[in-house]
Amino acid sequence: MRITSTSCICPVLFCLCFVQRCYGAAHHGSIKVTRNQTKHTEGETEVHHRPKRGWVWNQFFVLEEHMGPDPQYVGKLHSNSDKGDGSVKYILTGEGAGTIFIIDDTTGDIHSTKSLDREQKTHYVLHAQAIDRRTNKPLEPESEFIIKVQDINDNAPKFTDGPYIVTVPEMSEMGTSVLQVTATDADDPTYGNSARVVYSILQGQPYFSVDPKTGVIRTALHNMDREAREHYSVVIQAKDMAGQVGGLSGSTTVNITLTDVNDNPPRFPQKHYQLYVPESAQVGSAVGKIKANDADTGSNADMKYTIINGDGAGVFSISTDKETREGILSLKKPLNYEKKKSYTLNIEGANTHLDFRFSHLGPFKDVTMLKIIVGDVDEPPLFTMPSYVMDVYENAKIGTAVGTVTAQDPDTANSLVRYFIDHNTEEDRYFTIDANTGTIKTAKTFDREETPWYNITVAASEIDNPGLVSHVPVGVRILDVNDNPPELAREYDIVVCENAKPGQVIQTITATDKDNSANGARFHFSLDEGPSLNPNFTLRDNEDNTASILTRRRKYSRTTQDIYYLLVLISDGGVPPLSSSSTLTIRVCACERDGRVRTCHAEAFLSSAGLSTGALIAILLCVVILLVFSLAIVVLFITLRRSKKEPLIISEEDVRENVVTYDDEGGGEEDTEAFDITALRNPSAAEELKYRRDVRPEVKPAHRHHPSSSLDSVDVQEFIKQRLAEADLDPSVPPYDSLQTYAYEGHRSEAGSISSLDSVTTHSDQDYNYLGDWGPEFKKLAELYGEIESERTT
Repeated sequence: MRITSTSCICPVLFCLCFVQRCYGAAHHGSIKVTRNQTKHTEGETEVHHRPKRGWVWNQFFVLEEHMGPDPQYVGKLHSNSDKGDGSVKYILTGEGAGTIFIIDDTTGDIHSTKSLDREQKTHYVLHAQAIDRRTNKPLEPESEFIIKVQDINDNAPKFTDGPYIVTVPEMSEMGTSVLQVTATDADDPTYGNSARVVYSILQGQPYFSVDPKTGVIRTALHNMDREAREHYSVVIQAKDMAGQVGGLSGSTTVNITLTDVNDNPPRFPQKHYQLYVPESAQVGSAVGKIKANDADTGSNADMKYTIINGDGAGVFSISTDKETREGILSLKKPLNYEKKKSYTLNIEGANTHLDFRFSHLGPFKDVTMLKIIVGDVDEPPLFTMPSYVMDVYENAKIGTAVGTVTAQDPDTANSLVRYFIDHNTEEDRYFTIDANTGTIKTAKTFDREETPWYNITVAASEIDNPGLVSHVPVGVRILDVNDNPPELAREYDIVVCENAKPGQVIQTITATDKDNSANGARFHFSLDEGPSLNPNFTLRDNEDNTASILTRRRKYSRTTQDIYYLLVLISDGGVPPLSSSSTLTIRVCACERDGRVRTCHAEAFLSSAGLSTGALIAILLCVVILLVFSLAIVVLFITLRRSKKEPLIISEEDVRENVVTYDDEGGGEEDTEAFDITALRNPSAAEELKYRRDVRPEVKPAHRHHPSSSLDSVDVQEFIKQRLAEADLDPSVPPYDSLQTYAYEGHRSEAGSISSLDSVTTHSDQDYNYLGDWGPEFKKLAELYGEIESERTT
């Protein structure tokens, strides 16, 4: 089968088609396919050997973007088996078969029905086959061939990254590279000149140029000045077909900005300036501005201003505002129109950043002269001193002069000045001031010990212009006078031991004085002993504002005297001296050998024992519980005794509650309700129980015995009085109120008792079952008590 290429349909491609056909005829021979055909006859088989057949074909081409009215002819398929009688059928399969490419199944002609774009698809792979139309059997093997889309120049160059923004320093050398631009062409770079691009500059000359092959943009002038022109817009064109006529083109814009370099020195617009400053301007305030211009920008225009000379260099200072690049003129010292009316300054402005490449364009600084005119203003009065300190004694009379302030009008007019006190605080009301002379006087009396210092503010204004006011602080110090007597620094708890020795220091005292050291630093101590010396204690002045209390005798007794009072006189060293007296209390205490206090009284003993408050409360609670329990037992016994119905036994030596003993035989039972006295023991028992059992005396006193004959004639009242007197004089009892219990009913009757108490026996018919489990125990106690009573009665 032979595949015949399409005829050239345009003059431009005629030569190419001719070359292709010649090349195909010379180099693409037939591909022959061997095929044996066997013919059967009767009796024998005849084998015919036919020559090999194959596809005859060459490269297919189809032009892109075909816009003709008829389908574009691509080529022709032809098999050697085709006799032209229509018995061969050609079939086309593969990419685009039946849609883009169609074939005439009888003639084998292939046409393209659609316009193709090489930039979308460069070639198509198809398969051709020839079959017998009658038998549908293949006459030739299937063959694969390619239809290649032939490129035409239908794509213009494009700059994919534009537009461009780029910078280049000003004053750059000619030919300095700025930027490289690149344009792309979608056409086939391997075929013709459709994708061969050439660059040219359409706008931006003569400042810039472009390389036609590489697209590199360069400066075309020497020392381009940013201050003359800063921005440039350069248009670059890219054209295909190597720039020939008929080629397609594309363009882009390159925005070029010249960056600044420090190639311009600063310049003051004027060589002479004049500035007006009023004399009332405050020190440290800004009084004016000055500026030097610089054509550069950014850090290249940074400026520093300096006062290089002039008679006002010590009065004014200049600084630089970094944002506005202005020189700020400030006042260093106050101005006085009456003393100096003008100043002259030479001010220099210089760049802070220099580029040595352009140093030949310098110097990068400039100088101007500034004349400052001082303006006269009406100023407030001026005090002769910035502050005043005055003194006045405490307790001074109202109206006492403290001091004088002075102010003057600094202006030439020299107006009169009036003074007054600003009553802003309570302290200002303690003083008055003479409006004409400025003399300050007291308005109240002062106590240095209460307020030692006062701060007031005095104002002064001109009579002609009261609105102009100046102020000055005045401190008034209150001086001390000796008006406070000395006194003890604190309350002293002085203790002397019973075993103290003569001359022993038992306490060191000191004193304080509300007056200052000039009137109270030296204290003198002495005793107010009256006409006779104190036999117990003395005082020694240590001459260091302290004094010592010393003992004068050996041994002190708490039983004889447990507290001593000592009157101390204290005087200060003021003029005139003042004195006061204080009473010291000295307690006598029992001490250990090493001087530690053992006890002074019951409370001190408990404290010295080291018992805490919680322990004392616990002990007291236990005692209360025991007392309550004991009282309950006693009440229980009394109740049990009273519940018995048998007669009571009266003892000759002792009685119980609500039992009365008579010495006569009259009265009987009717007299039993005549008395109700507390149970009394006989005198012998009272003598034995005279000492308290709850306090153990240090030395056990000797027992005193009295004849029975002396007690027989004493009645109950006298007996009690006697025992009370003995208790008051007894040193063994505690030094606080106590309960003394005695049991004495008087001398017994010779006739004996008529009471039924003698009938008490050790046996009792009392029923104790109501006590439950405790009944037997109390019954035993009652029997034991009865036996004791019987033995005592006997």
